[in-house]
Order: sequence, then C-alpha cells, then structure tokens
Amino acid sequence: MTSESKLVYLSDKDLEALGIKPSEVTDAIEAALLAKANGKLHTSPKTAILPGDGRYAMSTLAVGDDGFIVTKQVTVCPENPARGLPAINGAIMVMDAQTGLLRAVMGANWITAVRTAALSMVVARRLADPSAETVAFVGAGVQAHSHLAAFSEIFPLKRIRVFGRGKANVDKLCNHARDMGLEAETAPNAKGALRDADLVVTSVTLDYSIEPFLDARWLKSTAFAAITDACIPWSPDGMTAFNTVIVDDRTQEFESDKPMLPYQQVTGDLTELISGEIDTPSHDKPAAFAFRGISLGDYATAVLALRRAADVQRM
Repeated sequence: MTSESKLVYLSDKDLEALGIKPSEVTDAIEAALLAKANGKLHTSPKTAILPGDGRYAMSTLAVGDDGFIVTKQVTVCPENPARGLPAINGAIMVMDAQTGLLRAVMGANWITAVRTAALSMVVARRLADPSAETVAFVGAGVQAHSHLAAFSEIFPLKRIRVFGRGKANVDKLCNHARDMGLEAETAPNAKGALRDADLVVTSVTLDYSIEPFLDARWLKSTAFAAITDACIPWSPDGMTAFNTVIVDDRTQEFESDKPMLPYQQVTGDLTELISGEIDTPSHDKPAAFAFRGISLGDYATAVLALRRAADVQRM
C-alpha cells in the first residue's frame, strides 16, 4: 500500500452488481469468527446514540491481521420513507491496517442488509431444521428481503407468511416471493404469522416505545427465529420458551445499557458457536439468534466485496 494507490469507491449499486451470494458472505463471516477466536481479528463493541425523533445512529470498528481496518457509520431515520429516501443510510471506510491510509469508501446499505442475513445464516445452519419450508416475516422491509434471499439458498422453502404495518411493503415482499416460485400470504395478526412457521424473521423499527406483541410460546418446537430488532417486539416473559439463544457478542450484550433479554438466558455468542464451545441442541424447544449488530460482520463483508471488486477489475 502506497500513498499513490488509487482510492476505490463502491456505491450500494456497485456492491450489489458484484453478484456476491449470501452463502459467500456467510462463509466469510464464519472465517472471521474463527480469526477472532484465534486472536487474529480485533473488534470493538458497537456504539449507538439515540439523538431523538426516532433516529438511531451507530458505528462499528474492526482491525484484522489480514491487513484491513473497517469502520461503519449508519443512521436509521424513520421519517425518510416519507421523504422518498431509504430509512437506513451510512458509509463504510476500509483502511490499510499497517499505514492507516484510506483504501476504499463504500455504501453501507447493501452491506448492512446482506451481512445481517448472513449472520442469521451462520446460526441457522446449525440450529434450524434443515427441512424448513415455511418462513414467517414480522416486518417486511430490507431485512425481510435479504433474509428471504439468504434462507432460500439453504432451505427448501415453499411458502412465506407476512405480518407488517405497511401494506405496500407487505405486498412487495409477497410479490417477490411469488416471483421466486413460493406461495405467499399475509397474516391477520402476529400470532397467526408465527403459527407453524419453521423459520421466523422479525425486523421491526428500532423503537423502544413499541409494546411487545410476539410470544415465543406460540412457536412450534422445531422453530428457529432470527431476531434482528433487538428483541423489541418479543414479550420478555415468553423468551424462556427458547431452548437456545445465541447473541452476536456476549460481552457487548452484557455491557449494553438496553439488554435484549435477561443475560442468564443467553446460551452463547457467535464466536462460541463457531469455535465449538456450544453443543447443538435437540429440537425439543425453539432456538433463536438475537442480533444487536457487530463490527465483525461489517468487516468480513466489506473485505470480501473489496477483494471481489479487485478481481473483477483484473478480468
């Protein structure tokens, strides 16, 4: 890396055009988790600020022994859709780990979407029923679409069921599923959405004033839930119905001002799961992955994208 090296800019459209599959991102994240377990990837807890008006600003930082520093800043702005803008926006910087020089600037929306679904895939590969056919979505935004793409790669999906506030988003998700050859239906209520679902994805707005309206006791015993919304819509009393709950980072969760669930209900985190410190449970009770957000996922996805872009340029 020299000061004359050309700075790379990859917009969200550029990143999407690279054609990276969800399973490739998942593999990259699993490799990063092993690197962290072996002391070769260094991460800091996510920082977050709630500046008001429902906005949620967060940032991540990770440094790898493979030569990269990755930082991300993202803000969730609930009023943006009314302005004709995406609700989530941000940017990612990739720097040289030895010199600190800037190597790339990337859009954050594509990476945020795919890395979250890929993190869910890391856990789902190990805890979900491999014959899962029905996935229920509570929330029909970006994360619903990214999880549908991811889960369709590894499960023999046949149908989706959707419960959400915005009819336009619900219809868009259902139509997309039908275009994929899947059955799609809307659920009349939250309990109906979870009924008999093999997989559940919840991705409501990160608004802590929302009253919980989901109960894990409604789930079938073999169900797996990917909870990307800090457990906001889930009833705390019902969380004991989960036999196994994996969080993205145990230390981060323990130090959080707003825990997603009682700490004693945390079975382990992603690093412990990948390194074999957690036994895969039998399917006698539901399992869940509760996501807050970790720098490792952004790091793995950004580095994968930068390397893929370099490969494409050399072709």
